[in-house]
Amino acid sequence: MDRRDFIAGLAGSALASGAALAQPAAPLKELRIGFQKNGILLIAKQQGVLEKRFAAQGIGIKWVEFQFGPPLLEALNVASIDYGPTGDAPPIFAQAARANLLYVATQEAAGSGAAILLPPNSPIRTLTDLKGKKIAFAKASSSHNLTIAAIEKAGIGYEEFTPVYLPPADARAAFERGSVDAWTIWDPFFAIAEQVPGVRILSLSKGIVAQNSFYLANRDFTGRHPDVVAAINDELAKVARWAETHRGEVAAVQAAATGLPIEPWKRAVDRADFVIAPLNPRVLDEQQRVADRFHRLGLIPKPINVRDIVWDWKPTA
Repeated sequence: MDRRDFIAGLAGSALASGAALAQPAAPLKELRIGFQKNGILLIAKQQGVLEKRFAAQGIGIKWVEFQFGPPLLEALNVASIDYGPTGDAPPIFAQAARANLLYVATQEAAGSGAAILLPPNSPIRTLTDLKGKKIAFAKASSSHNLTIAAIEKAGIGYEEFTPVYLPPADARAAFERGSVDAWTIWDPFFAIAEQVPGVRILSLSKGIVAQNSFYLANRDFTGRHPDVVAAINDELAKVARWAETHRGEVAAVQAAATGLPIEPWKRAVDRADFVIAPLNPRVLDEQQRVADRFHRLGLIPKPINVRDIVWDWKPTA
């Protein structure tokens, strides 16, 4: 999917008006949560915390799995789901397409759980060696942002390397075949690839770009059910505080949920940060830099102001 296809797919639903946000809420029977097989929401799913929180209100929880952020946000835009997590880049593309969503919370500078990897026997030694090379990453994902931030740091123009747009599973296959020269990826894929003999880390995300993660909700849903969105955030903040001090258990939970060995999960969990909070000026400034970077390269068609779609969460937990 190219940029125009991605944006066209999202553009079918415009941002809701202020009047729509004020509509009275119908009784909510089901809360649809998008998730990926890592992070706070996976832990919350395994622990059943949202089911417990909303049981007394007669609200069921439906979990919908996604491999990465852009398709999750497409589902959020068209109201196939109500709430979900993503990295830094997907909301930029979604906002540029006037998607019907809001930032509702953040997981700030989530550790160093992403990297640019090199296959065994690669001659590449520095970021400047990426000039003219094929780099695999998921389009409009946090790995896209990390890639372009890294090549900018190395003084390489966007036209001076070949992006190979692949979702994580396909990128991993291409990397293992030797079809690409480098792979930009996040945990747990990063931690799994690290175990392959000869695979090297060219650069961690830390030191290149602050990769914040975000929780977003459908804009109309948030307008109708702000108390529900706040309650989800409050519960996830509790899970995050638990995770900070129970890292071994977090690794075990995620290994069981994914069927992956526990060792890469231990590595991924050890380098993660688990704090969920409202978006602050530091996070918003960094996210604006991401937006400006994509616009400067022509990857989104017009400048955007990320603060235009931020919901004001006031934690109670």
